[in-house]
Amino acid sequence: MKKTIKIVLSTIFFGTLFSFLFSINAQAYIDPSVMTYAIQAIAGIIIAIGAFVGIYFRKFKKKVNDKLGIDENKNKEVESDDII
Repeated sequence: MKKTIKIVLSTIFFGTLFSFLFSINAQAYIDPSVMTYAIQAIAGIIIAIGAFVGIYFRKFKKKVNDKLGIDENKNKEVESDDII
């Protein structure tokens, strides 16, 4: 296991080193619409991560409550569905 970690870390290190040594500067123009697209992409990623964490936090909380024997709906009142 330790040998695998060393190989992965050395690969990342040397890959980063070579990318800095052999990089070429680009003379490019970034359009304002590209920045708007980048902001939307970053916001989408943040929202997706938040939804993922929220869903799995609720599942985790439910499992913990089941293990501890805690009932979330113990003190809640339920209204009847009578239509007059």
